[in-house]
Amino acid sequence: MLATRALRAAHGPKPNITGFNMRALKEATGQPRYDPWERAEAWRYKGTFSRWNRFRSGFPGLGIASVAFAGYCAYEYLFLNDAHHGEGHGEGHH
Repeated sequence: MLATRALRAAHGPKPNITGFNMRALKEATGQPRYDPWERAEAWRYKGTFSRWNRFRSGFPGLGIASVAFAGYCAYEYLFLNDAHHGEGHGEGHH
C-alpha cells in the first residue's frame, strides 16, 4: 500500500463539502411501484423492434448474398472445369 493511501485510510473518507449524499439519492430513487411511462416504452422491445428483429435488420441482404454465393460456387464446380484440372504442374504444363 502506498503511503498516501495509508494516510487516507487512517483519516477516513474525505468529507463532502456540498452535503450531497449520492447513496441516499440512489436508495430514494429506486424502482417505482408504478411506472406511468411503462406502457409508452413497451413498443421499443416488442414486435418489429424486438431484439431478434433488430439483429436481423443489422445485416440486410446477408441471406440472399449467402445463397447466391453458394449457387455460384456450385455452378463453377460443376460447369466451369478446365481441361487440365486434374493435372499437376508437371512437364507438360508451361
